[in-house]
Amino acid sequence: MTEENKNIQSDVIDLRIIVNNIWKRKRLFFKVLPIVFILSCLFIVSFPRYYTTDVKLAPEVDNNTTGGTLTSLASSFGIDLGQIQTTDAISPLLYPDLMDDNGFVASLFKITVKSADGEINTNYHDYLAKHQAFPWWDYPIEWIRQLLPKAEQGGSASGYDPYYLSRREDGLMNLARDNILFSVDKKTDVITISVTAQDALISKTLADSVTKRLQWFITDYRTNKARIDYEYYKQLTYDAKQEYEKARQRYASSSDANTKISLRSVELKLEDMENDMQLKFNAYTALSTQLHAAHAKVQERTPAFTILKGAAVPIKPTGPKRMIFVLAMLIFASIGVVIYIIKDDILASLKK
Repeated sequence: MTEENKNIQSDVIDLRIIVNNIWKRKRLFFKVLPIVFILSCLFIVSFPRYYTTDVKLAPEVDNNTTGGTLTSLASSFGIDLGQIQTTDAISPLLYPDLMDDNGFVASLFKITVKSADGEINTNYHDYLAKHQAFPWWDYPIEWIRQLLPKAEQGGSASGYDPYYLSRREDGLMNLARDNILFSVDKKTDVITISVTAQDALISKTLADSVTKRLQWFITDYRTNKARIDYEYYKQLTYDAKQEYEKARQRYASSSDANTKISLRSVELKLEDMENDMQLKFNAYTALSTQLHAAHAKVQERTPAFTILKGAAVPIKPTGPKRMIFVLAMLIFASIGVVIYIIKDDILASLKK
């Protein structure tokens, strides 16, 4: 037992020896940590600050619910008819996928943005292309790229086509997708729009504008069928009114021309014209009623939106977290120095 205890004790690393070795080489910390601190500061300061603005939007969801006896009967079988949503092809859960469409992102490039200091006043496309700050090492890399032969591919010669982009324009599209994010709460259908920019006021302006564009898109989609029906009935009503006006004018002219004529054939002709005018008037009246109903349908299909959290100018930058980064680098450097100091003791213990 004594021999076994000695073997066990020889396999255990004495923490006092390790602490003593670290203390003896404490000067290594005073050499490494200042260097890590300076390099970390130089690295993290090179990254530009950015600001994030969030907007929470609750769209109206049309539910095809059925009340009364049918709801009670379905509940007895464990079916909640209230959860059966509308037959719309685009549900709120699919709204984040809009940023995958180049056409929708290209519509955001037209938004006018202005910086807090007033030095930048342009559209979002030019802001991304000409007014972005980058780490200092990106500038020599970009300068070298400018010297290399360009192999630019894509891009429509006839004009800006969001679905036929050059490599540079595709990069701006991806940058916009990184800065503008949509997310939807599956339980409440609340849409969160998060916009990031290198200026606080631009971040807020973009958040407001993107929210309006999303509202417009949802409204346009939800009312598309109703608006088509309304325009269809509007044209039919207009044509029916024109036909009625012509029939009325023909009847009035014939009636005035044959006032003193009492021939039976003339009377029958005037009667036929009056019947034709009445039929056209009835058709015009019926189409006019359908036109008003179609207009009401457009209003019914127009969704209502509730802003749960409006866009506000952020006071503090979202990132980068410079102090946290520097502190983390110092901690990692300290751990590395400790491992470097005690590596010989660890290797010796492993060999035993």
